[in-house]
Parts: sequence; structure tokens; C-alpha cells
Amino acid sequence: MTAVRERTLATITGAGGRPGTYDLAIDPTRSTLDTALTVARRAEAARIDALFTADLLTFGAQGEIGSQEPMIFVAALSQMTEHVGLVATVSTTFHHPFNLARLFGTLDHVSNGRAAWNLVTSAIGEQNFGPGELPSPEERYARAAESLEVVNALWDSWKPGALTRGPDGRAVLDPSRVQPIDHHGEHFTVAGPLNIPPLPQGRPVQIQAGQSEAGVALGARYAEVVFTSLPTLEMAHDYTRRIRTQATALGRPAGLPLIFSSFHATFGATEEDAQRAVRDKREAIDFERGRGLVADMLGGGVDLSEAALDAPLPESLLPDVTTINRRRGRVEVFSEYVRKGATLRDLVIAAQDTGHWTVSGTPEQLADAIEERFRAGVLDVLSLNGIADDRQHEYIADGLLPILRARGIVKPDYVGATLRENLGLTVPAPV
Repeated sequence: MTAVRERTLATITGAGGRPGTYDLAIDPTRSTLDTALTVARRAEAARIDALFTADLLTFGAQGEIGSQEPMIFVAALSQMTEHVGLVATVSTTFHHPFNLARLFGTLDHVSNGRAAWNLVTSAIGEQNFGPGELPSPEERYARAAESLEVVNALWDSWKPGALTRGPDGRAVLDPSRVQPIDHHGEHFTVAGPLNIPPLPQGRPVQIQAGQSEAGVALGARYAEVVFTSLPTLEMAHDYTRRIRTQATALGRPAGLPLIFSSFHATFGATEEDAQRAVRDKREAIDFERGRGLVADMLGGGVDLSEAALDAPLPESLLPDVTTINRRRGRVEVFSEYVRKGATLRDLVIAAQDTGHWTVSGTPEQLADAIEERFRAGVLDVLSLNGIADDRQHEYIADGLLPILRARGIVKPDYVGATLRENLGLTVPAPV
């Protein structure tokens, strides 16, 4: 799996937006897909490479319900779009690999080769999937690795020539080229083969989210794209070096996995406009409620109720990351902030973007920040969110993207029919 053209920056946008699911659900004249359709149309017009759907498996403490079920959501979008890729977030902790192979294989078929799987191991949701506590990160990633082995083997169980076109134009099946996988592992026993035809992309694009040590190891071995929280250039360099060193040692081609960063942008027509918008956002923060958000960023077991808002947080409060069962990567990011002397106020502000990369300024200034990371080789895929909002859409589609294209960073148009082609990834060879 190597790049098939000169390196460019791929772009992805979230498929949701406002109005939210609740607002749409109470309007009998609209579908809860309506906002996503606006986003999808705008994304294709702007030649954004893919739509991304997140997932949340619980009812949040503040009433958050997250995206709707991602697979059904993107399958619906596939019938109303032609070019944009479709990324669904699905957990290996709570799904079986045979079902995952069929679900994503079918999505690849109905979208004509535009499917991608954002693999997560889940930091929440165990209360809805049977008895017991959430397994440790090491256990979850071991299950994820075996899931990927099974899913990839199933997708590869149709060998070249298994399905051909006969003289009358109809499909001819050679059953001898559709082979069982006979997998017997620690978590799964799967005979195979897959019972749907070979996929348009060979395999859907594989994206993986997770920055703990176990997450990095999984991404280095399997992922084509890794979704990251890298708020500083220093962290981006360190993470990219770590995961690609491991990937190279495993014999993977240079440049893999691609680094996918979430970009939390505050735009302004002028620098002063952008700074004013940032000040407005900060003035609206509930800092007392923010204490709980920071505690969550530090693993959930830290009591910050008595901590001084404008004093550095003591390092003695930091948890041993190996004892944390949820979002270790996020804990590592916020622990690093504490070690560098961040105040609790600083941490509350950073927690509003959950540790992601945040930049403010004019489209030109934001393009400079993006170009710096792209040229440094620590950014390959960028999320540009909020295009359901008219003003944000204008800044991105008519401001930022034309600048990046003029600089030769973002390609001017789709270059192929599949998402894999548009991300510059070749079809993996069958195993």
C-alpha cells in the first residue's frame, strides 16, 4: 500500500451539524438526515474527500446522544452522493468480525467503492453490552487486532478470477476460488468464506483511532489512516515518529499510516475578528462545570473541586496512565499540559476542544498553520468541520480550500472513483 501520486493533503468533514438530532426528530416535516444532506452536498461541491460519522454508545450525562447509528446513516448518504467517501465509526469491542466484514463490504458495494471503517475499541458503553466491566486497553486492542485479521481474511477470501463475466454478459462463479479462512483464535472462530461478492475497493479504507501504547501498536501494524489528537506541533512530530518507526519495523511502506488530525478552527475576516470570536467563546465557558470536564480528560478519577483556577495543577494529581481504562491517549495529552505548568483555567479552555488542534485567524493564517504541519510530514488528512453553518462553510469552501489548492497542498478535484484512490492508497494485495 503506497502512494500512487504526488503527496497531497486529503480533507474530511463531519456529516452531522446543526440543527441537531433532537431538533430534527421533533419536526414531522424533516428527516434526521436533513442536515447531513446539506453537509454532503456542500462537501462534494467543495471536493472534500469524505464524510465522517462518530459514534456514542451511551446516553451522555448532559444528554448527548452523538451521531445516529453510523452504518445506517452513511448507507443512506451513499444513495444521495456520488463522489464523497463515507467513514463510519464502529467498535470492535462490541461487534463480531463476520458481521463487520459483511456490513462494511455491503457499504462498499452500495457506495461503489467509497467505504471506510474508523475502528475504535470504545472507552464507554460496556453497560449496554452484557455483564462485566470494560476490558483493559490491552485486552480491547488484542481483540481488535484479531478482529482485523478475521475481517481482512474474509474480504480476501474471494481470490482473483472467482467472479467473471460470461459470454452472455452474466456473472460466472468459480467456487474453487472462494476459499474458507478457517480462523481459530483467542476470541473468534470463523470458518468463512465471506458470502458477499468481492468488494469494489478490495478492502474498505481502514482508519484507526487510539493513541495509547496499545493503540499505536495496532495502528502501526494495520491502519492505513490514524485519527489523532495532536494539539501541538511537538506532539505531532513525536507521535508520527513513534507510529511510523513501528510501522517501518513491521515492513510497511514509508509514509504509512497516514496521519489524520482534527482541526478546530476559529475563522475571522481579519485577525482581530478571529481573536474576538475566541474571546467570546472563552467568556461563555462555565469554568466550574469545566472542572469535571478536565477531570474526565485526566481519566475520571481526579478530584478538582478544590483546585485553584489560576494556579498550576500539581503533578501529584496526575494518575498513573497504566491504571486508566479509558482514553489513555487523551490522559497523556492533558498530563503533558500539567507537566508544562498549565493552570486549571488553561486546562478547562483546552478541554473545550477535548485536546484537539486549535487555531484561530484568517483563512490565510489558518492555511499557514496547516501548511507547516503538512510540509513537516506530520499531517496527511485534515478534518474541516462546521460546513452546515453558512458562515463557516464560506470560510472553508471559498477561503481556506482555494488557498491550499493554490499552494499545491490540496488537490483541485477528485482523482478517482473510489475513496482509496482519492486518499492515494493502493488496493491491498489479497493474503
